[in-house]
Amino acid sequence: MRMTICGRAAIAGGAMLAVAAGMAPIPAAADTAVGESTKLGRYSTQSIDWHDCALGPDDTSGKRLDDAGARCADLTVPLDYTDPGGRTITIAVSRLRGDRTTRHARPLLLNNGGPGGASLDMPLTVGEAMGEVAEKYDLIGVDPRFVGRSTPLDCGWDIGSTVVSAGESHASFRREAARQRDLAERCRRTNGDVLPYVSTRNTARDMDVVRAALGAGKISYLGYSYGSYLGQVYTELFPGRTDRMVLDGVIDPARYNQSLLADATGANERALRSWAAWTAARHDTYALGRTTDAVLSTVRRVQRAAVDKPLRVGEFRLDEHLVPLLYFGMLGSDLDATRAELAAATRVLTRAADREPAEPNAVLSEVLTGLTTKAGSAQGSVQAAILCGDVAARRGTGSYWRDIKAARAKAPFAAPLAYNVNACEFWDAPAEQPTVVDNDVPALLVNATGDPRTVYSGARRVRERWSRSRLVTVPGALQHGIFGEYGNTCADRQVNAYLADGRLPGRDVTCRGQTPPTGTGAGTPGVVPTRGQGLRP
Repeated sequence: MRMTICGRAAIAGGAMLAVAAGMAPIPAAADTAVGESTKLGRYSTQSIDWHDCALGPDDTSGKRLDDAGARCADLTVPLDYTDPGGRTITIAVSRLRGDRTTRHARPLLLNNGGPGGASLDMPLTVGEAMGEVAEKYDLIGVDPRFVGRSTPLDCGWDIGSTVVSAGESHASFRREAARQRDLAERCRRTNGDVLPYVSTRNTARDMDVVRAALGAGKISYLGYSYGSYLGQVYTELFPGRTDRMVLDGVIDPARYNQSLLADATGANERALRSWAAWTAARHDTYALGRTTDAVLSTVRRVQRAAVDKPLRVGEFRLDEHLVPLLYFGMLGSDLDATRAELAAATRVLTRAADREPAEPNAVLSEVLTGLTTKAGSAQGSVQAAILCGDVAARRGTGSYWRDIKAARAKAPFAAPLAYNVNACEFWDAPAEQPTVVDNDVPALLVNATGDPRTVYSGARRVRERWSRSRLVTVPGALQHGIFGEYGNTCADRQVNAYLADGRLPGRDVTCRGQTPPTGTGAGTPGVVPTRGQGLRP
């Protein structure tokens, strides 16, 4: 599972662009579409060497791409776009061709969120969700710079995320602040030469290299969660270069900052309570409490035990900072399969809280591996590098503790996590100032009203700003990521109709009561995420 802040299906692994205080925007005119700049000409005209995707016999993801007929390639892009003749890095891309009898298929670039979510295998899941409409497109999966198979970045951390809970006391908060400082310093020591160039703006520039290398005048785009923000930045830097755009789990760019989950505290408290009610109704299966409050008491008992001493779960150790993150990640969906995984995990944690032998199942083991070991370092490193490379600002650690205290009464579970200090507080200032998204682009926006990552109010604000866009709302769903994942046939149909003919609905659409009763969304295998904790933490 992936942990992302604003990525699609959560933990197992992500959200928001505001101009940080005192930071003036760089105008969009500072960027020129690749192919219109002689300095970037060698990147736009590079020959694409398409090859098999599997890197070896154990590469199951690559083999699935190969079996579907996809091809992969590595494109060269400049590390620093102000020095296109200097150091270069590679961007991994995949392509699943549409109708092979014609050369008129449109490129549809795909992004899975995160920040830092790998997207190379997305043509498989998105192609399945699109059905026959996929024949109209070449589906292009792109691992953003320093993500997945692109040139890597790894700061050598021993945890998989800088988004963790502050803990119960001021002393635990101060210990966590010290750890975040150490994480930032490790990145500076090991990757300081590239950190200034890990940013959403540069990822958007890379997208334009992909567009030009494919020989396309425009791209269509589907981005989930953080990917919705990336798409908005691309439209601002390269106006007129997009055709059909779908943004699912929409981030309000004016709320994009290093405390990117602060707006979602209420949604996460509601998601936790809703899961507790679901679990209480299944007490005979999970034995966690017969009422909602009883299940919540069980969760609090687990957390209190982690405060006293880290929980021992198999070979893993979970302290008071990581237990809330485990719950946060698994609350990204209200589908039955995801809720069942969290209930099963809680049963294991209760045994650990009682200091009894507690062994994780396969799903929980995968989550804990990413959270508590060096195995999660690469994803956590690049997620932090992107966010901090966009909006890092020195606020002073005391400001975070004050925010936690102010919000804890209403959000005891979520506030210590959402308002906590993270590595961005100790990061070097971004090389570029944040993009101000102030254009108006036709796009199809998709959001659930109870989304616990990218809150519905953000989608509403983007809709108001982009007057030519339309918003598809799934009311009542506590779900991050809808298209192809939630099983809402109305929302899926709206996206596919738009991708098929490019015509937006005449008005905003509300999709009610179209989710399968069992809550087994078509594209969501349990909680093994396709999108992320970051925002899709």
